[in-house]
Amino acid sequence: MQFMLDRSIKKPMYRQLAEQIEHGILSGDLSQDQPLPSERELAKTLEINRSTVVTAYDELEASGLIVRKKGSGTYINTDIWGLTHKRVPNWGRYVEDGSFLPNLPLVQKLRNETEQEGMINLSSGELAADLQPNGQFARILKEYAFDAYLGYDHPLGDVGLRETICQHVKTYKNMEVEPNSILITSGAQQAIHLIVQCLLKPGDTVAIEDPSYAFSLPIFQSFGIKTLLLPVDQYGVNPDDIVALQRKHRIRILFLNPDYQNPTGTKMSLERRKRIMELSSTYGIPIIEDDPYNLTSFDGDIGPTLKSMDDNENVLYISSLSKVVASGLRIGWIIGPEKVIARLSDGKQQIDFGHSVFPQWIANQFLDSPQFDKHVSNLRIQLRERRDALMLALDSLTKNEVTYVVPQGGIHLWCKIHHEIDEYTLLEESMKHGVSFVPGRLMGSKNGYVRFTYGKGNGASITEGISRFAYALRSFRG
Repeated sequence: MQFMLDRSIKKPMYRQLAEQIEHGILSGDLSQDQPLPSERELAKTLEINRSTVVTAYDELEASGLIVRKKGSGTYINTDIWGLTHKRVPNWGRYVEDGSFLPNLPLVQKLRNETEQEGMINLSSGELAADLQPNGQFARILKEYAFDAYLGYDHPLGDVGLRETICQHVKTYKNMEVEPNSILITSGAQQAIHLIVQCLLKPGDTVAIEDPSYAFSLPIFQSFGIKTLLLPVDQYGVNPDDIVALQRKHRIRILFLNPDYQNPTGTKMSLERRKRIMELSSTYGIPIIEDDPYNLTSFDGDIGPTLKSMDDNENVLYISSLSKVVASGLRIGWIIGPEKVIARLSDGKQQIDFGHSVFPQWIANQFLDSPQFDKHVSNLRIQLRERRDALMLALDSLTKNEVTYVVPQGGIHLWCKIHHEIDEYTLLEESMKHGVSFVPGRLMGSKNGYVRFTYGKGNGASITEGISRFAYALRSFRG
């Protein structure tokens, strides 16, 4: 049997070879009476590395299709269907063949290695422990008796929490909503997944910001969704770019993060917000407004959100407590038309049968207390101080090699490196020196950018982290 490898496709060559041998075994094209080609012989014939053949044979051996006999060679297992040989599932193939794509290896590396001892984490988009209201939570647990029913909750989430969110968005964001227009989710991440899974189908086209957090999500590719990029400048997305894309493509949904956008930290201008709402009505394009940072405005100027300007129910609004209270609570919400919320709720029920009762109870108690406003006020002060510490360190330690636009809220600083540099290699070098950040190409199409997050550390650790980054940058440039 002759094996043919196609180097023009993405499938690894060891996988191609293993599949062809497996097909030959099961079809009978490969004889059990003769040994398979040796690793060295097959590598020479196919002009590939011997390690590729070794990996293919390892996979076939693990699945019980072949056996290796020391000093004799590699043979087809004569007892594939018998009782004396126990076949092991080829878990490697299952892992790689699933339709739900894994995170990029670099994303996995950042999540797995940034919490190592001694590593200064300027990459993780969450709040430091001292910025979380742990004292207020302890007081709630001490002063209030938990008496909620610990069975399955309402499909939309705890009604008390949804009523509190109605008052919360009215007070802070000038939004009038009803409890049945709210779905409680496991943070904003689940909200985005539910929208993609329940409201879109393979082949649909969505428009996302460039750069953006959504750029790094494999969810769109997993479900066969085509993404179009909308460049972000200091005033947010340009509405003219939406018009240009709509003329060439049929945009099904716009994904936007107008306030202190991740990663640029920019705030969309009021003029552009109004124009985008007009375009949404003109073309009938729904908008997904992702709003995790609105309350962190350093000067206290909040809004208007796109949802607060929405007279026609064109906007699905996503927010959470992850970036203003604690990411570990896993409390987020979607606000939208009741029929859409009902559809998303049905999707969530199929995944987890409803949200956990206890964190909803804690979140409700905290949101409904005077302590929440005090927490947000203190959070703004603390985040501003940490932003200033980050900018001061960059200015003094990188000698103008790195520039940025000053964010007026949020937790991210988007930086341009003024030299040709590979951000991925720079990250590797920086992590050797004990500091992590997010390379810009992980979140957008442009080269030469990095994202630092100042919500995770304190002033001293931020300064030390930038010192390590600056050293890595100099070392990298020689």
